[in-house]
Amino acid sequence: MFVRCKRNKSGSTSVQIIDKSSGRYTVYQTVGSSSDQQEIDYLIKKGKRIVENMGGQASIPFHRSKELDFIDTFLNSLDSMNLVGPELLLGRIFNDIGFNLIDEELFKHLVITRIVYPVSKLKTTDYLMKYKGIDVSVYTIYRYLDKLHKQQIDLVKEISFAHTLGILGGKLSIVFYDVTTLYFEASEEDDLRKTGFSKDGKHQHPQIVLGLLVSENGYPLDYDIFEGNKYEGETMMPIIEHFSAKYSFESLVVVADSGLLSRSNIQKLKDAGYQYILGARIKNMENRITEQILSLKLSDKESAELKMDGTDKLIIGYKRSRAIKDGNNRKRGLEKLEKAIQSGRLGKKNINNRGYNKYLTLNGQVEISINYDKYDEDSKWDGLKGYVTNGLLPKEEVIRQYSLLWNIERTFRISKSDLQIRPIFHRLRRRIESHICISFAACKVYKELERLLKEKKAVYSPEQTIDIIKTIYKVRIQTPYSENIYERLVIKNQDQQAIVDLFELDLN
Repeated sequence: MFVRCKRNKSGSTSVQIIDKSSGRYTVYQTVGSSSDQQEIDYLIKKGKRIVENMGGQASIPFHRSKELDFIDTFLNSLDSMNLVGPELLLGRIFNDIGFNLIDEELFKHLVITRIVYPVSKLKTTDYLMKYKGIDVSVYTIYRYLDKLHKQQIDLVKEISFAHTLGILGGKLSIVFYDVTTLYFEASEEDDLRKTGFSKDGKHQHPQIVLGLLVSENGYPLDYDIFEGNKYEGETMMPIIEHFSAKYSFESLVVVADSGLLSRSNIQKLKDAGYQYILGARIKNMENRITEQILSLKLSDKESAELKMDGTDKLIIGYKRSRAIKDGNNRKRGLEKLEKAIQSGRLGKKNINNRGYNKYLTLNGQVEISINYDKYDEDSKWDGLKGYVTNGLLPKEEVIRQYSLLWNIERTFRISKSDLQIRPIFHRLRRRIESHICISFAACKVYKELERLLKEKKAVYSPEQTIDIIKTIYKVRIQTPYSENIYERLVIKNQDQQAIVDLFELDLN
């Protein structure tokens, strides 16, 4: 083994390490090439160091033809190569939550697949076969969905709740409720799937309404589904009452968005003995209240408490950042209206109170214009936000608790985006409910992964972690020299090793 300089036709010089252990000269490695003498001298020294570190011995014991034979032999010895990263990490989290009490391996596969490869049930069978070596038909999945609906949905919810309660130290005093819509890739309606107001903008598709109850940190607690044309305000009490009765909660603080604020809901919450924090539509309140609100002179992040009827209090908070955002939003809405008027796209049908259309007015019978006085008047509300409560929490805590409602919105985003709970391709109600149950369990696993990453102060997000574990494979090798079969995990980069070390994953 020695270093050789070879002159190239281009005029540069290549520095090579030459092996002669086979009886003839073979280029073991080209260290580099250059036309600069100083660079060539550096490459020579580098090559000599490589040879010294190797003890002067060639590390390749084969001729090239033998190398290729070795590669072919190795490849032919591969018995299988399966994706195991999701099972190693998400499967362990699945078991730690307690979902392994569901005595059905297919449930585990469906939950993990919903996280790493959220597709239709038909494509799920392709994924399980190609990447996991699991041969299961779509009809087997459908039959299991029927079993899940009949026997296991309540158990899934109970396991999830028990684990969440453990995380929270056995105490649950505040719950957060919100609704969303899930549309179907179909045109036919039935008793459940109906067209209605779609939060996805899919108004032409039949849909269902999904109500979700979560804890303070966004861990899913309970859910239910309703007809697609159901008013969202009518969905809250059935879920809360069912949840409280099932787990014997005598006192809960319910936090919900202003869209669920109705006299009926408030009265039902009062009658049931609940405390509540609800978003308030402060612009639509009676005159005596709005006058008090607008008379407040609040500085940035200051708040005030106003007395309402009965035990209710109205908390008003002000943020300068919110005021800037409100003003910018109104300005963009105004500019959009002005462009629409100039283009002649607006007609009488646009005269309504939807969004910024409230600034439009009709002059005579034909001319539409913008009421700029009304636009300017709205600036008084910039930065103000209201909260109705009957509880005893200080006003600052009321505002803080309501701000945590974003956790449930984020949980919905996880379900709709990362888990792709929508659109739904099922037709039968029992299978729709089973699909939602699998997505609920997947959401729980995802949120637990998120919690563990935060607890470990990891630099990876849940999304990044899932992308990494989707690249960890295990190979099975049967050598041509015996009938022994060997399994090896393929760890090829630092990110993979970092996740393995972070969670102390068992590679055996």
